Amino acid sequence: MDEALRIGIFGGTFDPIHTAHLEVAEAVRRALRLDRMLLVVANEPWQKLGRPVSAAEDRYAMVAAAAEEWPGLEPSRIEIDRGGPSYTIDTVDELHRAHPGSDLTLVVGSDVVADLATWKDEAALREAVTLAVVGRPGVPAVAAPEGWHAVNVPVAPFDVSSTELRRRLEADEPVGGLVPDAVIRCIAQRGLYATRR
Repeated sequence: MDEALRIGIFGGTFDPIHTAHLEVAEAVRRALRLDRMLLVVANEPWQKLGRPVSAAEDRYAMVAAAAEEWPGLEPSRIEIDRGGPSYTIDTVDELHRAHPGSDLTLVVGSDVVADLATWKDEAALREAVTLAVVGRPGVPAVAAPEGWHAVNVPVAPFDVSSTELRRRLEADEPVGGLVPDAVIRCIAQRGLYATRR
């Protein structure tokens, strides 16, 4: 039987992953003394239906490239391998089965907290994880919803969004410093974003 671990779950579309994602994941890992921090790449992000999303394998390749320079962060394809729409509760259940007795911490931005009630099996999720709430630029600090075990983790504000980065990449504008060099190389090798013009 696996030893009980403190595992962080930082899920996202990561289209593309950027420096702010990595800074947040590492800040939470350190602040909460987590044994592992998983960067979980969504297969089919149900919140993003209706807009084009890069292929899951391309998004995973970018996350894997980024994690090479961040030894405390691990790319995870658990949702890609499961297939279908990606729901956090399914990932949490799978991690509990794989690592019995482990404590799972779910990382969310303060802008997401108000929407947790719309997530699949919210009541079960509330019982299964600790919520690590991180601030987002322009979003006031929020209290966790009633019934959640939550901690606030202060992180340095870093005002960058994947939407803005996609726009810059498609316009062939520089993204240095906002996106790790390894991810920029991965994007170029796979012909991502610029090919959408």
